[in-house]
Amino acid sequence: MNEQASAKLKIIATMLLFGTIGIFVRYINMPSSVIALSRGAIGALFLLTVLLIQGKRLDRAAIRQNRWRLLFSGACIGINWMLLFESYRYTTVATATLCYYLQPVFVILASHFVLGEKLTARKLLCVLVAILGMVPVSGVLEGGIPSAGEITGILLAVGAAVLYAANIVTNKTMKEMPSYDMTIICMATAALAMLPYTLLTVSPGELNANPRSLLLLLTVCVVHSGVAYAMYYSALKTLKAQTVAMYGYIDPIFAIVLSAVLLKEPLTISTLVGAVMILGATFFSEGKAQSKTQVKAG
Repeated sequence: MNEQASAKLKIIATMLLFGTIGIFVRYINMPSSVIALSRGAIGALFLLTVLLIQGKRLDRAAIRQNRWRLLFSGACIGINWMLLFESYRYTTVATATLCYYLQPVFVILASHFVLGEKLTARKLLCVLVAILGMVPVSGVLEGGIPSAGEITGILLAVGAAVLYAANIVTNKTMKEMPSYDMTIICMATAALAMLPYTLLTVSPGELNANPRSLLLLLTVCVVHSGVAYAMYYSALKTLKAQTVAMYGYIDPIFAIVLSAVLLKEPLTISTLVGAVMILGATFFSEGKAQSKTQVKAG
């Protein structure tokens, strides 16, 4: 197998893993903040171990130069994970994933206002189409006004998308920061950011998870975070960023299919229409300007 084929298999495997995270989190009987904290801490430790095994070291000079951006970016990631995991408890995995996939739309808008990037007519049209796609996804067209729980889940997922966009825009402003190092520091910072909130809001009784939950949590931390990101950055060395971006759409599509098959969540016509609008809009909005530092939803 040549290097290109191997890299493509790694990207496909990574996106399939990201697409399954909602299924795993749904069955973890622990607070979302604990899951987010654990994912950051264990994921960062795993990636750091991989780096050391490869005989490499963290770029301390780059870390010092970007320390405030790294702290902000890591905090965004930690809260982002918590909101996303919490959204799975209020709405379907399919709906949460689609709402979360509005993140490229928010990146486009933030890049215009924060980074001064040009907002073209095509990008603006894609933003409007993606936002309108939220209407059928919410279920308004089929069942009237969504329940309070459904609205909560949607808002949590959209909030997670906003924070992910903030993370991406912040990453674009970092100077001479290796992407692998950036991921390790951001994940560790995410854990630190979640620690005070977790200590203040989670009671000891909520940590009495059953063995199945602990196993699923460990899988999310090691496989969905450490292994997945290690494969992702390994593949980035070989593949073009645009190729990686196209494979990124495996993630939400696979998540939607799994939620229907494994969780028996309803896959309505409205959801499918919304999926086409949101995913189609983000697909066409990205064009050829994909940044190699962008990590797809996971």
